[in-house]
Amino acid sequence: MENFEISKELNLPQDPIISFGPEDLRGVVAPHNDALVVTVIVVNYDVSRIFVDSGSSVNILFKGTLDQMKIEGCELELISTPLYGFIGHAIRPMGRIDLPVSMRSDPKRITKMVSFTVVDTHSSFNEILGRSAMKDFKVISSTYHQKLKFPIGREVWVLHGNKMVAHRCYDRMVREEGKRARMEVNIIRSGRSLLSVVEEEIQVLEEEESQEEV
Repeated sequence: MENFEISKELNLPQDPIISFGPEDLRGVVAPHNDALVVTVIVVNYDVSRIFVDSGSSVNILFKGTLDQMKIEGCELELISTPLYGFIGHAIRPMGRIDLPVSMRSDPKRITKMVSFTVVDTHSSFNEILGRSAMKDFKVISSTYHQKLKFPIGREVWVLHGNKMVAHRCYDRMVREEGKRARMEVNIIRSGRSLLSVVEEEIQVLEEEESQEEV
């Protein structure tokens, strides 16, 4: 029998400490309620309008963005699980695809394979980075400071959010929601007018039938 010593010490990663302080607010107009929107490299494309959402359990890639990339041999892995709470109701994904994503803070970058759920719907964003991608990159995000911080080796690198792009995305989203709301109102109004026409025709038929009986 051989005796083996079992170490009780945990093999914790030796990552640098990541923190946020007053100096991280330089250039940020506070207080604010802006989303954290960044630009990262997907495959070999600089993709802007990427919403960092720590509340999302999946990473979202919109079909329009995937089409613009024109990736050769792009095949989606079919999935059947619908997404809930994404745009207010259940949506059926087109599939899943793994793509290389690079976070860059010149002159260095870090690249990971990220699994995206592809959906065919309109959005003011190109992608949504959720918890799984943030975990893989060991990202610490601060919406208040409009920054992502992540380790590269023994150093901490920073990816800045773009408040101007975040404002444009929000304005576009509000306009799209307004259009949808007006369309729903028009449909309801059309339905009511059609119902009133049908009721009038029924009333006319009933009057004609009563006259014939007399």
